[in-house]
Amino acid sequence: MLKSAALLSASLFAIVKGQGVGTNQAETHPSLSWSKCTKSGGCVSTAGSVVLDANWRWVHNAAFTNCYTGNTWDKTICPDPTTCAANCQLDGAAYSSTYGITSSGNALTLKFITGSNVGSRVYLMASNTAYQMFKPLNQEFTFTVDLSTLPCGLNGALYFSEMAADGGSAAHPTNKAGAQYGTGYCDSQCPHDIKFINGAANMLNWTATSTNSGTGMYGSCCSEMDIWEANSVAAAYTPHPCSSTGLLECSGSTCTSTCDQPGCDFNSYRWGDTSFYGPGKTVDTTKPITVVTQFITSTGTATGTLSEIRRLYIQNGVTIQNSVTNIPGLTTYNSISDAFCKAQKAATGDTDSFESYGGMAQMGQAMARGMVLVLSIWDDYAVDMLWLDSDYPTTASATAPGVARGTCATSSGKPATVEAAGGSVQVIYSDIRFGDIGSTYTGAPYAPPGTTSSSTTTKTGGTTTSKAPTTTTTTSGATQSEFGQCGGIGYT
Repeated sequence: MLKSAALLSASLFAIVKGQGVGTNQAETHPSLSWSKCTKSGGCVSTAGSVVLDANWRWVHNAAFTNCYTGNTWDKTICPDPTTCAANCQLDGAAYSSTYGITSSGNALTLKFITGSNVGSRVYLMASNTAYQMFKPLNQEFTFTVDLSTLPCGLNGALYFSEMAADGGSAAHPTNKAGAQYGTGYCDSQCPHDIKFINGAANMLNWTATSTNSGTGMYGSCCSEMDIWEANSVAAAYTPHPCSSTGLLECSGSTCTSTCDQPGCDFNSYRWGDTSFYGPGKTVDTTKPITVVTQFITSTGTATGTLSEIRRLYIQNGVTIQNSVTNIPGLTTYNSISDAFCKAQKAATGDTDSFESYGGMAQMGQAMARGMVLVLSIWDDYAVDMLWLDSDYPTTASATAPGVARGTCATSSGKPATVEAAGGSVQVIYSDIRFGDIGSTYTGAPYAPPGTTSSSTTTKTGGTTTSKAPTTTTTTSGATQSEFGQCGGIGYT
């Protein structure tokens, strides 16, 4: 995803990530329960919470003077990156009143506009000071989402990033705030707008990108798995492998040569099924959607090589198989695999950077090390989210393979427009489940293209404890894959 300049407009306070801990606002993480599932024991609720990313927070010195205001660093408090980190304190967040973030049981609501605040990004916590780590190999991730109010130009994104469980505080002691205050963000776009990286201010060569944001010399790279990037018009899921392990602080050409920034996406509209996803379509975005993602390995075990990423949807108790590709030059696929990625790059004429960065195997290595769950809502100051829901690139013919990605006009998605109209826009994520393949939902198993599943009408459950379904899932190597976009550039 091209999370370029997904701006948090000037809020009550200067929005910037700091490394000490302030005392103005107590930090209380909104609770969010989720479920761990096994085939033998079903799904059991787990207590959790979410934390707001540090880039959205007020940062100040001990006298409560802003370290950063608008798009400018205070040169007295921050004469250099190290001194800035020592002087600045990151404060707690008023989640509901300032950021529009609320939770209830297993549901999390992220409002797009709250006062002068725009968008948000949060992480699932295992404890007050550590992110919840997920290892998706040979596992299944399921959640329900309501994005019925998200128009063209917005993105309700849920994804994994290879961040450190403690937010980087152990490796970089000058980062005293750590995961408790949402530090240590990275993604495959190597974003330069992260204001503190590895415990130091990213203030060198700082260049304003708007009245309240900017970019510095360094970027923050890591592998990323986009499980869900979507609005009510279009959706995609996309792996983005990187050659690095964990967070890499980059500069210069390293920031564009470390990760597969285009990725390998599966967008149903882009790959030829224009009737599959959207209001009133097969997957009806006017209603909540349960999304199932399966991470298949070559051996059917957690130690095998990632070979395929499968997708199912559930609505009204009916299991919906993913759409099948239908564009010239691309044979039938309904999941992501090395074969699919190679075929779709050939069909579109795009460079196969996915293969160059190690493809599925490299993505799987990041999953084996562990990744953090990210939930967000944002708009796009770089290209108006056209890469997700419109014709992109806009200079290409809309009839060329892979150019048309959704029904939104190429003039849509302007941040000024979507923000002005965004007062009632929100995304609701709920009923997150993670566990054995086939254990997180009740319904039909995955069916390859050209085959028929044995069950199509089984209801899914949302209770605290549920009996695991008895389904069968093929664990052979991948026969499909997808390509996409993702990242985090410009989140401020």
